[in-house]
Amino acid sequence: MPETRYLPVPDAVVGERADAGLARMLGLSRTKAADLLESGAAVLDGRVLGKSDRLSDGILAVDIPDEREPGPEPEIPGGLKIVHEDEDLVVVDKPVGVAAHPSPGWTGPTVVGGLASAGVRLAEAGPPERQGIVHRLDVGTSGLMAVAKSVPAYSALKRAFKERTVEKIYHAVAQGHLDPTEGTIDAPIGRHPHSDWKFAVVEGGKPSVTHYEVLEMFPAASLLEIHLETGRTHQIRVHMAAMKHPLAGDLTYGADPVLAQRLGLSRQWLHAQELAFEHPTRGGEVRVRSEYPDDLASALETLRG
Repeated sequence: MPETRYLPVPDAVVGERADAGLARMLGLSRTKAADLLESGAAVLDGRVLGKSDRLSDGILAVDIPDEREPGPEPEIPGGLKIVHEDEDLVVVDKPVGVAAHPSPGWTGPTVVGGLASAGVRLAEAGPPERQGIVHRLDVGTSGLMAVAKSVPAYSALKRAFKERTVEKIYHAVAQGHLDPTEGTIDAPIGRHPHSDWKFAVVEGGKPSVTHYEVLEMFPAASLLEIHLETGRTHQIRVHMAAMKHPLAGDLTYGADPVLAQRLGLSRQWLHAQELAFEHPTRGGEVRVRSEYPDDLASALETLRG
């Protein structure tokens, strides 16, 4: 049975989004706080709160569920976790340091290899080394990735990503304070003119659209929620750098190494936090969320502290 807790809203979180404020008040992850709010478990002075509502002064009643239930998702080789699986597809939570698929020069773990080692049979579609892969995350980016197990699912998911009907939500920490606090970056991305391994906003690049919203501000940085329309390589990193707000820890794109060291970051603060799409064969929505990994959560707590 859930336990109801009654909490006065501290001055420090008045005006914050409900999911951010509730996470701080209860010591929860942002994802768990959002789940509580979406289930209608939080009431502020008689009004049920949504995750994007703003907190006001008052008494917050929160139903805390009993956590003595199912254990963690199954782990598979490479540190991956399966967060959704059916006969047509699998969604994994990819840690940093794992590539989507084998490629020249990469000798580390891959999503394709990890799933194969776990006995997950992927769709026999696409190039042999990337069977089932319908989209990718950078090696240095953690979070959610969908992989097709059937040929019909592969075709439908590839089309969904191409037609931009997949909802891709990232959380990122960018240096400084963005003005305005909500906006859209529509700027073409192509190869960097002077660095083969980097990308940049360039004339004649591929169309690239990034929507952002500031969730929290800290003295040196801001936590953002980012929705991608397109999926270019390094898109969020390039667009934020072009705005003069590189992601914390992203030394490749101009981040402050002193801040990165203070936050204990050895990679960019970027996480594919939520993924939603229509099931490719039977319809209905598939929506999955991922919590921040330890390195990003620790850096965020340092900023909040």
